[in-house]
Amino acid sequence: MSKLSPDALERYIFSRTGAPNGSLLAGPGYGEDAAAVATDGSPMVVSTDPISLAADRIGTLGVAIASNDVAACGGIPEWLVATIFLPTADEGLLDDVTAQLDAEARRLGISIVGGHTETLAALERPLLSLTCMGPTDRYVPTSGAEPGDAVVLTKGAGIEATAVLATDFRSELEAAGVDAATLESAADFFDDISVLPESAVLAATATAMHDPTEGGVLNGLVELACAAEVRIELDREAVPIRPETAACCAAMDVDPLRVLGSGAMLATVPGDDAEQVVSTLHTEGIDATVVATVDDSPQTDEAGVVFDGSHYTGSVDDEMYGLWE
Repeated sequence: MSKLSPDALERYIFSRTGAPNGSLLAGPGYGEDAAAVATDGSPMVVSTDPISLAADRIGTLGVAIASNDVAACGGIPEWLVATIFLPTADEGLLDDVTAQLDAEARRLGISIVGGHTETLAALERPLLSLTCMGPTDRYVPTSGAEPGDAVVLTKGAGIEATAVLATDFRSELEAAGVDAATLESAADFFDDISVLPESAVLAATATAMHDPTEGGVLNGLVELACAAEVRIELDREAVPIRPETAACCAAMDVDPLRVLGSGAMLATVPGDDAEQVVSTLHTEGIDATVVATVDDSPQTDEAGVVFDGSHYTGSVDDEMYGLWE
């Protein structure tokens, strides 16, 4: 599984958006997390996202991932529509998935207002597709980064991947020598998947925000840079990686910067505001680090990310997907 190229998205998706509508404030675009629609009150942010591979906590992850896309645009997630496809009419599995959806939605203050449920024999595991909506006072795009901005990353790389590895691949990690205490701590990363707390801090100041998902922090930063048509040089050593993430990713031979990255928020803020923004996040109990600066050199006019000696201008494949094959 991999994301479509920017060219393919432009040719087959972004150019085919149905009838024009004057209420649309921000529509589909490369790297953008959600759309914004004008209403009689605050603008409404709307996003949809599927989840299929993580089996153990798919409902928990589904709610967090869908609401993260709204939060990454400065929205306040309030309503969720959930479509559930199951491989069989297994009421025990349905019970597990809907209990997870309910618990995480309650924890985040989100109402599940509708959806659809059915079985699909072609599936090997559950598949969810969730649409989340909520109002915003200030829509923040992925494409707003400016030269000279500081790039802030919250929490660290591979938060979601760490939790999934510790549950879906626990036996493999145990066989590779990862100790029980590390695995228990890693599984608790499910509690860190939501980015609603950091969005509440960042939305007032950020020029751009983005929720890194497939392809991890590296792909998220490429999407942000290309959407804004800027260039960013990323030093691997600048990216925080929790010990549990390092241990689990090393055992499965995957790169922490190229695996499921939900739980982190990428944001660009004016350089002069970076120190105060990071300090405020720390005060709120949220780890945050300035990991790069948006390049303002006139010699670097090619958008993308320079990382480990390569220049990335398109989607980065997620190294987790090969583990399910």
